[in-house]
Order: sequence, then C-alpha cells, then structure tokens
Amino acid sequence: MTEEIKKTPYTRAVGRRKEATARVRLISGNTEFVVNGRPMKEYFSYILHQHLVEQPLKLVGLFDTFGVSVKVEGGGVNGQAESVRHGISRALIILNPEYRKTLKAVGFLTRDPRAKERKKFGLKRARKSAQWSKR
Repeated sequence: MTEEIKKTPYTRAVGRRKEATARVRLISGNTEFVVNGRPMKEYFSYILHQHLVEQPLKLVGLFDTFGVSVKVEGGGVNGQAESVRHGISRALIILNPEYRKTLKAVGFLTRDPRAKERKKFGLKRARKSAQWSKR
C-alpha cells in the first residue's frame, strides 16, 4: 500500500475527533494550506485553531516544505481543527515512519475517544436531573 501512495504526488490520511472527520493530503513541493477550498487562515479564524492545525508540521520541521489540502466535515470548529491535526500526523508517519516517535510522545497520533454522553430517561440531559426540593 505504501508503494501506491509513493507513486502519487501526495500522501493522504484520515483524522477524526468527536463527530469531525478530516481527509488530509500532504502535497510535496507546494506550500499552500487549503481547508475545504478556502485558505486555512480564513477557514480557521481563531489563532488557537490555526496553531493546532500547524503543530505536527512545525514539530517535525516540515512546515515550509509541504502543502496541505484538507476536506473536513462534521462537528464543530475545534473538533475539526483537532481532526485535521490528527490527519496531518498520520500522513507524516506514512511519509516517514521515523516521525512516529516524536508525534506519539506529544500525543498527536492518539484518537481522542471522548464523545458526547447519551441522554438518560428521567433526566434532562446525560447527568442533569430536575431540581430537588426538600420542602
């Protein structure tokens, strides 16, 4: 499978977080960062989200050598940013397995298992119950 990916001009991976799914392409020789057809800084307007997305490339030292094309859907803005980070980290490992140790130590390869808890019957939300009155 790695031979197939090497033949194409890009490396692809999928990242997930909560309800968000990001399909990431790392394109060599290009430095453009596009999310859903828009520039990354336009799509993720908060600087915090921009830093989240850029972290894996900066950690490995390849920020200026790769272009990134992402299609992300579902979830909120923060979940989408973290799913893009997860996808970029997975793509970097496919590109060069030596990056695994660095990215794993920081926790970028771990799929965050936290999700919304289901609502229980008799309660207002997952854990919130009706107000209790003693008298």
